[in-house]
Amino acid sequence: MSELRALGAPAVLALYYLTLGVLALYGAHRLLLVWVYRRTRGQRPQLPSAPADWPVVTVQLPLYNEMYVARRLLDAVAALDYPADRLEIQVLDDSTDETVEVTAEQVAYYQRRGLSVVHLRRGRREGYKAGALEAGLASARGELIAVFDADFVPAPDFLKRTVPFLTADPGLGMVQARWSHLNRRFSLLTRIQAIFLDGHFWIEHSARHRGGCFFNFNGTAGIWRRAAIESAGGWEHDTVTEDLDLSYRAQLAGWRFLYLPELAVASELPVDINGFKSQQRRWAQGSVQTGRKLLGRLLSAPLPWRVKLEAFVHLTNNLAYPLMVLLSLLVFPAMVLRRGSSPLHLLALDLPMFLAATASVLLFYAESQRAEGEGSSREIWLLPAVMGLGIGLALSNSLAVLAGLVRRGGVFERTPKYALARRGEEWQSKRYQSRSGVTLWLEGLFALYFLGVTVTSALTGMWLSLPFLYLFLQGYCYIFLLSLLPNLRARRGLPRPTEPGEAMAESL
Repeated sequence: MSELRALGAPAVLALYYLTLGVLALYGAHRLLLVWVYRRTRGQRPQLPSAPADWPVVTVQLPLYNEMYVARRLLDAVAALDYPADRLEIQVLDDSTDETVEVTAEQVAYYQRRGLSVVHLRRGRREGYKAGALEAGLASARGELIAVFDADFVPAPDFLKRTVPFLTADPGLGMVQARWSHLNRRFSLLTRIQAIFLDGHFWIEHSARHRGGCFFNFNGTAGIWRRAAIESAGGWEHDTVTEDLDLSYRAQLAGWRFLYLPELAVASELPVDINGFKSQQRRWAQGSVQTGRKLLGRLLSAPLPWRVKLEAFVHLTNNLAYPLMVLLSLLVFPAMVLRRGSSPLHLLALDLPMFLAATASVLLFYAESQRAEGEGSSREIWLLPAVMGLGIGLALSNSLAVLAGLVRRGGVFERTPKYALARRGEEWQSKRYQSRSGVTLWLEGLFALYFLGVTVTSALTGMWLSLPFLYLFLQGYCYIFLLSLLPNLRARRGLPRPTEPGEAMAESL
């Protein structure tokens, strides 16, 4: 038995350091993005002159059971400042509930006012959002296609601030705006989510765009040249992130994209943890599916090596979640096996990789809050919670990553939105609430495990391990307790609404 332990210890430590090392590389990549972002902050494209003849624009609004936000979306799009004879609005409504009546009433209202608005219904929800967009494109009049999800509220000048870029540059295929958040300060959860997205939109998108690398359309708050969509093969639904998939295919076909961080489109963040986890699962699964589908083409394409490398990291970075789960299982055994080692020796080995994997995340999001401005720098105190939530998502997202590695497509889980903006507004009795998945009790077990090993480390004098273990403890406890609340509510007999006509999404 002692011989087995002697053989097992080096294997455990080797796997621990390999896992931590790969995570450190992904962390170092974040630092590279921050460096590129800071170096290129002065690069701001100037709005070209307005075209003499404004092109026809089709605005597509894909809806599926969005009774709380559909009216707000239509009102915002109807207020777009653009020549009426050059604007077409398509409401791509796959709903199975009252959203259909709400939308039909609103469409009829704007039709009476002279706007070109059509309410398109399909017999089946085939292809989910990608299928709806493709079906709408078949009858669209526009040479430019703008897309807004149901929870977005574009400003009236959106088209006037994006269309001139496309008319001035025939090689430009898509213009993406930044997301801002109507309910950023609704709760601690929405504040943390906003920081997550700030990192993506301020740092990642800006650095990739300004660095001459591929970046992606985010499914909404952007405008496409129709020719770019069609020449790339159109919308496809063999991944659950049709936006990322089409973005890479279009750029591989030679189209260039433009990102405008100064142009923000307001949106609504999920207010319940299960809706947030569902959204994160879809993004994690879809990015891996897109990587499986396109990385071979991308790596063999005649592109600069830095573009290929950045795209490789972009499409594989969700693999960090299974690695995080593996690290969760290895961190305490590795510390026990090295208990007699010199503290300086441990710090020399662990600290650089741990800092690359964790401190890089802190710097990444801190920079995004400085970019966000308007008092957001005061949110820096939330960064440990941001890291904890990222760790807590590891189990749920790992299952999504594994699903993305072995299968194509899947159910497009819509993220519930409730038209909430102010703190204290009630949402628990509203419909469309997401359900906790199979990971709930696994997250609870991990939380108990890290509570035990943290207490054990404190009682046995393993002080250097406590900061590392606390990050895992905080993350798994937070995600478990938030996910558990809806279940406790249901047990107390409080109503848990469901969506009529909506089939249960297949579980991961």
